[in-house]
Amino acid sequence: MFVPVMWIIWAAFVVFMAVVYLYRASLQKNEEDQIFLDDSFQQEKAEQAIIVAKVTRIEPVARIARWLVILMTIFVIAYYVWDILRQLHIVQ
Repeated sequence: MFVPVMWIIWAAFVVFMAVVYLYRASLQKNEEDQIFLDDSFQQEKAEQAIIVAKVTRIEPVARIARWLVILMTIFVIAYYVWDILRQLHIVQ
């Protein structure tokens, strides 16, 4: 019962990370690498500022999601290494 739950949690973390990364990518595709020097581009400048603010806000969530997947992957690998060692009677 433990192994399926472990894999479900790992998969949930991976899906969460994928959703966060896809959302960030969809925001960044509308981001322009321009500098607006003229006052006639205030509308575009405001739109870009909103996009940058959203990307900046989502960045900590993306970092947390990445670390959750890394930690859960290490846990899964450690579980299987421990299981192999237990089956070989190296550890009790």
